[in-house]
Amino acid sequence: MALAADMPSYEPAPAVSVPSFSWSGPYVGLQAGYDWFDAKNRANGFSPATKPDGFTVGAYLGYNHQLDNSPLVIGIEADANYSDADAHRGTAAFGGGRISNSFDFTGAVRGRVGYAFNRFLVYGAGGVAFADPQIKAGGSSDDTIAVGWTIGGGVEAALSDNVTARVEYRYSDFGTDSFSVAGSRVKSDVNDNRVLLGLGYKFSTGW
Repeated sequence: MALAADMPSYEPAPAVSVPSFSWSGPYVGLQAGYDWFDAKNRANGFSPATKPDGFTVGAYLGYNHQLDNSPLVIGIEADANYSDADAHRGTAAFGGGRISNSFDFTGAVRGRVGYAFNRFLVYGAGGVAFADPQIKAGGSSDDTIAVGWTIGGGVEAALSDNVTARVEYRYSDFGTDSFSVAGSRVKSDVNDNRVLLGLGYKFSTGW
């Protein structure tokens, strides 16, 4: 009995705590999707409207910070994109001629706020948007740099510690700009919609 009492007791080893995924850190990525917008033009008492659509591709970069012991993620992101959204629609505004609206490039600087479910992030984003709208009519064209606002949201998943994939919807309003084409002054109101798929690379927080 004394021998049994002297035998050492064994306790199970403490469980090893596996850290959860953190969204904190800088990141870069590529994106592509579908772009469609409404352009309401006004000239000489007429209101010719077009609805261009097409594909868009671009790149983004940003920085996320996940609050300590919290699912809340805040960040900032900038992107630049090429769009082939274009359309022609015959109207009576220019003597039965044709008018078209198009974008070549768009971009934005946005703040992001998200809620993380470990490797899954639901987020909203909003900020300042930029574009180069162009109007063509009567054999002439004019373009400008438009500044507006944008808002949207999406979902993002961490496929590994460094690779992420996401899908998002974005709405942008570029307000009213003036153009001079075919001897007329045209005012144009433009708002843009797009759905984007993105693939990103997240650097470590010590980068």
